[in-house]
Amino acid sequence: MASTKRVFTAFAIEDEKLRVMLVGQRLHTDTPFEWTDMSVKEPWSSEWKTKCRTRIKGCDGVIGIITPNTPKASGQLWELKCAYEEKRPVLLIRRSADRPLSAVPEEIRGRPVVAWSWPTIETFIKKL
Repeated sequence: MASTKRVFTAFAIEDEKLRVMLVGQRLHTDTPFEWTDMSVKEPWSSEWKTKCRTRIKGCDGVIGIITPNTPKASGQLWELKCAYEEKRPVLLIRRSADRPLSAVPEEIRGRPVVAWSWPTIETFIKKL
């Protein structure tokens, strides 16, 4: 059995249902990879950024769920910026039903955002 990967999930709070879908997949018996979700499920106190950075540093990689809510999601954008600063591998995914962002936030500008697919996620996690 392969080792379990620790993956931080960065998402806008308005997209929590998408995060639940993503994280729920890891529990499905047909999922060919193992990972542990390390996302921030609720905001922390004034020490939020320090605790969040520590959690990101302790992960093997980060998956960012990119939606039209992302440009206004300051917490998610900070998490992604932190992941890049900490040199963690990052996979940015979007639902194929969502159009690409018209206004791309600086934190992810120039970085690829791919359609959400299990083969893509599996490949990312296996490379961690």
